[in-house]
Amino acid sequence: MPDLELSNQAQAWIQDLLTWIGFGTLVGLAAKAIMPGRDPGGSLATLLMGIGGSIVGCGTLAYFYDGRRISPITPLGFLVATAGAFVLLFFYKLLSGQLFLEGEQRRPRAPSAPRRVRRTAPRETVAQFDE
Repeated sequence: MPDLELSNQAQAWIQDLLTWIGFGTLVGLAAKAIMPGRDPGGSLATLLMGIGGSIVGCGTLAYFYDGRRISPITPLGFLVATAGAFVLLFFYKLLSGQLFLEGEQRRPRAPSAPRRVRRTAPRETVAQFDE
């Protein structure tokens, strides 16, 4: 069987893709851990939110940091990417209506009365006789 070798450029693309997937998952999980309440989406949504947060956070920092490139795989990059993912999650919750319930007021539930257990007489058992 011939050896399968990829070009250096293909190896670099695959390495970058796997790095973004791993890093996006970590950033998405960190943002969901910080945000209080129940979070929407599953693992794919967490991954995409983490990658999007990395782009938003690192891009914003690069804009205010005189155009210097910020690598997301640094402690500063991780913090900014998590903040970007947190902002994306916040706006998602805000726009989907999960953050505020408009027009509804939640009333506290009244304590329920203790349940009464109804006791019944045991059923009669029918004895079967062998004949």
